[in-house]
Amino acid sequence: MELKRVVITGLGALTPIGNTIDEYWESLKAGVSGAAKITKFDCEKFKTQFACELKDFNVEDYMHRREARRLDPFSQYAMVSTAEAMADSGLDLEKIDLERAGVIWGSGIGGLTTFQEEANTFALGDGTPRFNPFFIPKMIVDIAAGHISMKFGFRGPNYVTVSACASSNNAMIDAFNLIRLDKADVIISGGSEACVNEPGIGGFNALKALSTRNDDPKTASRPFDLDREGFVLGEGSGALILEELEHAKARGAKIYAEIVGSGLSADAHHITAPHPEGLGAISVMKQALKEANIKPEDVDYINVHGTSTPLGDIAETKAIKEIFGEHAYDLNISSTKSMTGHLLGAAGAIEAIACIKAIENNVIPPTINHFTDDPDIDNKLNFTFNTAQERTVNYALSNTFGFGGHNTSVIFKSYEG
Repeated sequence: MELKRVVITGLGALTPIGNTIDEYWESLKAGVSGAAKITKFDCEKFKTQFACELKDFNVEDYMHRREARRLDPFSQYAMVSTAEAMADSGLDLEKIDLERAGVIWGSGIGGLTTFQEEANTFALGDGTPRFNPFFIPKMIVDIAAGHISMKFGFRGPNYVTVSACASSNNAMIDAFNLIRLDKADVIISGGSEACVNEPGIGGFNALKALSTRNDDPKTASRPFDLDREGFVLGEGSGALILEELEHAKARGAKIYAEIVGSGLSADAHHITAPHPEGLGAISVMKQALKEANIKPEDVDYINVHGTSTPLGDIAETKAIKEIFGEHAYDLNISSTKSMTGHLLGAAGAIEAIACIKAIENNVIPPTINHFTDDPDIDNKLNFTFNTAQERTVNYALSNTFGFGGHNTSVIFKSYEG
């Protein structure tokens, strides 16, 4: 069978550097850091006392208090970003086949806040089991997709992918494939995460994964810098409307970009560390290029996983050089996690949006907070350090890698009718 083509027709973002797509993109271009002292809980006894929290966000600006109380923050964030994406898409729900409209979402952890609250309540009680009837429905990771489908009446494929920090890329890849196989016309995809809380910060501190640069949070996320020492935890959501090309054209939709390639692999190496030679990363980028039917030199921009960890940044750089050869020195590379922090299961979604906006505007968002070259990293590569750069972007590749050795790549292409 002939595979369908898949395009992006709507975008929504709720991030530490902007609560809408426009705010997010303007902050990316300007190199704004979202890191600051944690406000959600008393963090004085924690090794890391800062994160990339949402700013000026009040969920009751978006939904009734009664509805909000039945949703964990990760689902609240999902509902907010998908509402923006749906409005942006211009989809008329009365004119589409709702049985061919689906939701495939991503989240690495799901309702961690809800689990913490219910566990604390039980632990502080007398042993009598008094649990909120919404405890399980708020906590389970698949519930975000369920709520989105109920809001818009989408009765097609509906589930959540869980692959740690690769979760929302996995979700988009599944959505891409189902539409290509003619099993759906429209799928809302993306991801959300809400782990800036005691178990989130404490758990990643125990792994020694987070930066502890408490004296200077805004410069703590330093991808590819000599003095990087861990990632900065972020929170939020990104949503994309994936649509079959002819379906989008028939309704006169605005088309941001086309998805043309994807890759999936496992490192089979370590629970948290990447393969030192970047073998899994090499595999997914190779797969994505093959599926897109393009040469390495066709790629203009790579939004890297780039978490600001000592091992990860080196491994990903090795993988890029292996795949792209001499062209690695001609393309732009950047880690927008230097600004947003690491949104875990939502990272792929907001970074896909960064790629799509780079294509739309021919601007590469920077990797901020570069101060000192690392001799173990080839600094002849163009990491777009500290300042955005103008460049025609026809193809952009987005990498996300997760604990457990999960690797994903997605390639976006400028759309020409």
